[in-house]
Amino acid sequence: MELKILTSNSTRTIIDALIPQYEKLTGNTVSVSADSAKAMTARIREGDTGDLLILGSGVVAELARDGFIEPESVRPFAGAMIGMGVRKGTAKPDISTADNLRDTLLAAKSIAHTVHGASGMYIPTLLEKLDIAAEMKPKTVTRPGGYIGVVVVAGEADIALQQIPELLAVEGIEVVAPLPDAVQKRMETASGFFRTSKHPAETMVMIDFFMSPDHRALFASKGLEQA
Repeated sequence: MELKILTSNSTRTIIDALIPQYEKLTGNTVSVSADSAKAMTARIREGDTGDLLILGSGVVAELARDGFIEPESVRPFAGAMIGMGVRKGTAKPDISTADNLRDTLLAAKSIAHTVHGASGMYIPTLLEKLDIAAEMKPKTVTRPGGYIGVVVVAGEADIALQQIPELLAVEGIEVVAPLPDAVQKRMETASGFFRTSKHPAETMVMIDFFMSPDHRALFASKGLEQA
């Protein structure tokens, strides 16, 4: 039996890490389709479906209200912080306070973030909070979605701002630290079954396996806090 998971880039790495164990345990196979939060939501509304959805908590709740996800199946999945990443081997700046973060961003030649990812949509708000939006505009590199760290590894920007799980997914990127609490935005994800799923019982077994307390350390290694 094959089960299909639709998810965002921020949870792709933990799912990929857990699937081989699940497949070995059950004999089932799992396919995964990942995209930015905004793009995945649009795909679902346009008819894309599967067995299990793992996406931002607010979006999952909205899709459940609109009939795409079985409401009784919705449960918290994980939490993640937004962080800063730099190329491996370069100096890690001090961003322990909002003022230090502001100074670091102003001193950078360029920064990068996504446009449609959950954290990427927050970065313009972050720059407004720091009162540096105008100064940062000419030196900001954006991509629609995906792992923005690849832009920094390629030398197209000095700093990547994204959810920590997405920064950790890019070889050649080192995480400096989470953003300071004063300007941090914690991202929460949730899971839920598609109403069109033909395998709800098996999907329940799969998500129960993912959420086993035995996997808490694995979640942490991917930059996620298991719900």
